[in-house]
Amino acid sequence: MREEPVNRLNLSEICLGIVCPMANEEDCAAEFVGQVLAQTAKHGFKAVKFFAILDKKSTDGTRGILERLAQTSPALRVIWAPENRCVVDAYVRGYREALSAGADWILEIDAGFSHQPADISQFFDKMAEGYECVFGSRFCRGGSMAETALSRRIISRGGTILSNLFLGTELADMTSGFELFTRDSLQHVLDRGIRSRGPFFQVEVKTYCRRFRITEVPIQYRAASHQVGKAALKDSFTSLWRLFRLRLQRSL
Repeated sequence: MREEPVNRLNLSEICLGIVCPMANEEDCAAEFVGQVLAQTAKHGFKAVKFFAILDKKSTDGTRGILERLAQTSPALRVIWAPENRCVVDAYVRGYREALSAGADWILEIDAGFSHQPADISQFFDKMAEGYECVFGSRFCRGGSMAETALSRRIISRGGTILSNLFLGTELADMTSGFELFTRDSLQHVLDRGIRSRGPFFQVEVKTYCRRFRITEVPIQYRAASHQVGKAALKDSFTSLWRLFRLRLQRSL
């Protein structure tokens, strides 16, 4: 459910946590972190912590590069999580790290410049107006999806259409992973539990946030970082059916 924003917040009182799973991105990891932190520095937050989550999926020099960068960049924290079994585990580990560190707002962003650091400021502007969740959208006015296969475009669009139809949501983009949460809204998601093990978990997260004050901002998305295979599609339909049943039971 959407509500109008109620007030404008002072960002100097806000601690920001940035959650970013990373793997095999030694060519751009340092530049990406630098650009993200440069964007956040413009807003005068009380504190900023960038949580780079890595696991065994990363087999190149990304971890070493980030650990060396962290020695001179106190905002960067490199989290090594070899126990992760899928990308969802990496996101959830990042969420918990940010909450444990006392973050008031948690920004989720993908590495590798599929999400553009230049798009970050609009998330903060909207949240400062009183929203509780701000979701990046490739499909609302001003958004775009470039350098991405037609099949991935169809899956993203189709996932949004089906999710809105079956779950009663009203977002232009249900599968994007570029988003900003208040502490309370993200804790609500974790309390509900994320059961999807694939990309559909983004739909699950947005569905659980539907009762908060939410809005979307346009993002410029480039080059999907992974393919959506048969297992991920199966997980998506299974999770959609489970959430649809919860909606029928009035549990959403």
